[in-house]
Amino acid sequence: MKTLEIRRHSIRSQPGEHLNQNGVMLARLVGENIGPFDRVITSTLPRAFETAIAMGFAVDDQNELMSSFSNEVMKEAPWPLSFEQYAAIIKKKGAASKYANKLAKYYAEIMNYIAEERTALVVNHGGIVELGVTACLPNTDFSSWGGSVNYCEGARLFWEDDHFVNGEVLRVST
Repeated sequence: MKTLEIRRHSIRSQPGEHLNQNGVMLARLVGENIGPFDRVITSTLPRAFETAIAMGFAVDDQNELMSSFSNEVMKEAPWPLSFEQYAAIIKKKGAASKYANKLAKYYAEIMNYIAEERTALVVNHGGIVELGVTACLPNTDFSSWGGSVNYCEGARLFWEDDHFVNGEVLRVST
């Protein structure tokens, strides 16, 4: 079985694009307890790239798809919402569903790239994490997964027989 971890970036001081010192420290702490990863991909925004590096992982690739989404998607699926709410939005087959399915397709490509029993890490952003996860697991009941992801939180997805078969939410206690 292959594994994909999808995590939100760490803490920044808005409106800045870069992690602040608390963000670096949080990412280091989380990074000590995860991995190793055979492939690491982030969005193209500095805070995602910096999170992976602060966690202790070299970044193999960056992808614009995970950097932001359109205003149309934002109207349908404003952040923050719970996993359950994002799953319901995806079922409506609008712009948010199309975007989420692009994410799921990209995540499947990552899984097809890595070898059996291997793992990959994706670092992106709030809203993007939840949309992608719920699209990868369309038949999952997300009612117990709780609200939107906080800094460095996300989900671990399990890949078998060319599709995601299960997942678990990953929370960070600070």
